[in-house]
Amino acid sequence: MTVAEKALEIKNFMVFFENAVAVNNVNLDCAARKITGAFGSNSAGKSTLMWSISGIIMDMKKKEEMKGGERISWFGEIHFQGEDILGLSPDQRAKKGIILCPERRLIFTESSVMENLRIGGFLAQRKEGKQRIEYVFNLFPELIRLKRRTGGFLSGGEQQMLSIGRALMAQPRLLLLDEPLLGLAPSIEIRLSKAIKDINGQLGITVLIAEQYARPLLPIVDNCYVMENGAVVFSGSSEDFRNSPDVMSSYFGGI
Repeated sequence: MTVAEKALEIKNFMVFFENAVAVNNVNLDCAARKITGAFGSNSAGKSTLMWSISGIIMDMKKKEEMKGGERISWFGEIHFQGEDILGLSPDQRAKKGIILCPERRLIFTESSVMENLRIGGFLAQRKEGKQRIEYVFNLFPELIRLKRRTGGFLSGGEQQMLSIGRALMAQPRLLLLDEPLLGLAPSIEIRLSKAIKDINGQLGITVLIAEQYARPLLPIVDNCYVMENGAVVFSGSSEDFRNSPDVMSSYFGGI
């Protein structure tokens, strides 16, 4: 894969919480305009990796330092579209199009669906924001009748749709989805998997998904990584993944 074909390139990346290794010498590439999956169980290091790419880990480090908590440190390289972004703040990364849709949704529960979407698109031009809202409602028509409902009164599936929609309002070039299927019914998992495929295909957005449960996502991902104890233990195409019974049996119960 050439540099031009890579939207995201991570080299020899490590994260420490005090002396504990959370991400261990990870090398990972996301091909431009493709969907990449990073799969693994709890405590595999997936969320820490997503925080590192988005820059959120920098805010976490500051908060820990202010309260005298655990020390957080990281080493290695992260490049986005050929540019070294390791020293950029979360807001600088967001302006470049790196947008995180966090685990457990984290929508504004006291704000309405429309307010959540408008907050997500506060940096967008008016025309771009209007077009993106239309796209979100076409993608998730369930949200149309819920425009004025506060986020706290949505179901888990509706909240996840809103969380993805809010992330899309920020005009991402790289969309980071952290555990998007967590705690959802199988029918909603399939529904969201199709939506992610549409986002990638219709908008040309590069997508990186961190997820425990690979089954609904295997049909849509182009490349797969498996993480265990902070390290990558498998990388390859989705076809390579399916053709590796040892990997599927060991990490996903023989999908």
